[in-house]
Formats: sequence, C-alpha cells, structure tokens
Amino acid sequence: MKNLFQFLKEADSAASMQAKKLNLKSDGHGGWLDSRGEFVAKTEGGKLKFYDKNQKVGERDGNQNTNQVAKKQDETKDKQKKKEEPKDNSKKDSSSEDGNDQQADTLTVAFGRFNPPTVGHGKLLSAAKKASAGGDLKIYPSRTQDPKKNPLDPDMKVSFMRKMFPDFGEEIVNDYEMKNIFDVLKSADGDGYKFINIIVGSDRQAEFENLAQKYNGQLYNFELIRVISAGVRDADAEGVEGMSASKMRKAVIDDDFESFRNGTPKELNDDDTKSLFDAVRTGMKLKKKAKVAAEMWQIAPKFDRRGLRENYVSGRIFKIGDVVENLNTGLVGKIIRRGTNHLICVTKENYMFKSWIRDVMEFVANYPGPSGVPADQREVGTDAHRKYAMRMTGTQDIKNFINKYKKKK
Repeated sequence: MKNLFQFLKEADSAASMQAKKLNLKSDGHGGWLDSRGEFVAKTEGGKLKFYDKNQKVGERDGNQNTNQVAKKQDETKDKQKKKEEPKDNSKKDSSSEDGNDQQADTLTVAFGRFNPPTVGHGKLLSAAKKASAGGDLKIYPSRTQDPKKNPLDPDMKVSFMRKMFPDFGEEIVNDYEMKNIFDVLKSADGDGYKFINIIVGSDRQAEFENLAQKYNGQLYNFELIRVISAGVRDADAEGVEGMSASKMRKAVIDDDFESFRNGTPKELNDDDTKSLFDAVRTGMKLKKKAKVAAEMWQIAPKFDRRGLRENYVSGRIFKIGDVVENLNTGLVGKIIRRGTNHLICVTKENYMFKSWIRDVMEFVANYPGPSGVPADQREVGTDAHRKYAMRMTGTQDIKNFINKYKKKK
C-alpha cells in the first residue's frame, strides 16, 4: 500500500502535470482516461506512456485489466534497466524533455464560420490559447459564402477578425484548402502532429467528439484527440455568453447598429464596426425589409424555429437526395435519411455525418462567381495553380503523405 508521501510525490510528478494539461483523469491505478472514459495512457517511470487506438488496453474503464498492463510495463522496464546505467537526476531531465516533445507534437485548432465574427468568438479564441499551453495554435475560418448565413467572403472575414482579435493575428489562417474539419485534421496529421485539441462551443462538443474520433485511423492518425469546450453557449443570455453571429445578422436586418456594436469587441473602433455592418448588409443583399423578415428562418434559424420546423415537416426543404452543408463542421453531403429534427448525410467520399436541421443549409457551389476559383490560382506555372491542380486531381493526399515523414523543425 502506498504511503502519504508516495501519493503526494505522484500528484506532483511530471506525468501528473502533463495529464492535467491534456485534461485526462486518473483511474486510480496509474492509468489515465480521456473525456469519453477511454484508457489512453499510463504513468511509467514518471512519464506518460500513450497507447494507440489499436491496442487492447484502449477499452473503456472497467473492462481493462490494469494489473496485466502494469505487469507488462514492469517487465519492459526491468529489461531497460539491465541495458542502461543509472544516472543522477536522469528521471527529472527525461520528464522535462518528454514534456517539451509532447508540446511540440500537439496542435490546438478552432474551426468555425465567424460570419460575422463577434465578441463571443473572442471567448472561443481565448479558450483555445489556454488549451494550447504555449504550443502551436491555428484558427481556421470556414470558406463558405452565401447571402443568407455567410454574407462575408473569406478574405474580408479574416481581415476583420485580425482587427477584432489582434492577439491572434498570426494564428488566424486564411487557407482556401481548409473547407471543413476533416481538411484541418488531415493537414495536421500530414504536418506530423501526434496529438490534437479541437476547441468548440459547449453545444457542439458532442458533435465534434463523435465525428473526429469516428474517422481517426481512416482519414488521419492521432495518438490522442481532445475536443474541449470553450464554455457554455446560451442564445437567451445577455452579453458574451449569448452573443452569436445569428444575432449580429438579425441586427443588420433590423438596421440596429447599436445592438450590432454591442456584439463587437472594443478593439474594433466605430468606423471599422460600421464598415463591418455595411459589409454584412451588402453580403446579405438586403433590399426589402418585409421580404427578409419573412425568411428569417433561413438567415437566423434560432430566431424563427417555428418557420424552420414547418418548412421541414412539410417537405419543402432538406429532401432526400438534396446536398447540404453542416454549418459547424463545413462537411458537405447528400441527405440519405430524414429524422424528426435531424438529417443523416453522406459526403462524396462516402463519409457519414449527422446534423440537426438548425445546423445545415442548402449547399451553394461556386458562390459568388461561375468558377469559384480566383484568377491567380489559374495562372499556369505558379505555386497557386499547382495547389489548385492537386485539389482538382485528388492528389492532396500524396503531399500529406510526404509531409508526414518530413523531419519536424
């Protein structure tokens, strides 16, 4: 039985500190569980040893034989001791180096529409920075543009985001290829990251958790995926917790600049806020206020749930065979099943995803122009054209495969 000193020592160990940063919970036997209760790591020699998803020890807590795992680890440790000479402070140095390696192999990401960006998104970015613990952080605004739910084009959106959140200017990524969460995860895998944190609003945590874990090992390979909540989202709350892009778009429809201003951070001055207000108005093609009000369920569904529901039940929207886009993940797929208030969809690559009807919209291809691809990406001989050709010919995975085995600097 462990004495009090041993328990205190273990609590302060490098492994324990590392586990806390990764939001892992102890099983009381030296093992560590993720947010879903999966066994993902074990303390060995003062360090965390991670188990990949193909190992049997990765069963849910209560089904795993931790004594057998510990016995195997002790046998491995004894063999290593016979080959190595003990050195003073070796455990401390090793733990420190291992912690640095862990941080270098971890990427924290946030993927969202930000259309338009709001003061509420600042809370998301702050949560992402905290979760990164000084490691790599990337924020990916989605690429979709349409006059109903995504009035700002990607370039304009990124420009405003960098003004609104100046502390994250370098982390906000403007990449045409990052159209959905799968693109982001495949890119991170291709760059050699072993661990990834995905930061989302609390109302979207389960959706991202199920989707990211489901295709780990097929589309990408991570030793550990953590989906972390940025905090509670309450559409009826006042202030930051209740602020949303839907409220901002509604304020534009109502020509309510004061409410719109309350939804932007102080870093954005009044002139830039007015420019953002006008840009959203222009992107939404607002002309006749009465007509827009009648279509509120399309522009901001949470403010007209009844209209959305009536159109869905009557079969006027989201029919079997229609192609829709998930507004949270960016995934595009064909509807194969209609539930009471949700849809089951399949992408062209045959990956299945589920969406609530409030979180999807009819897919708009190549908006606003006929090609959907900037002219500078069609100039033969340029790097931009090479990337465009790779996308069109499906050779993006080859680049990712090569990058995966590049030595990380």
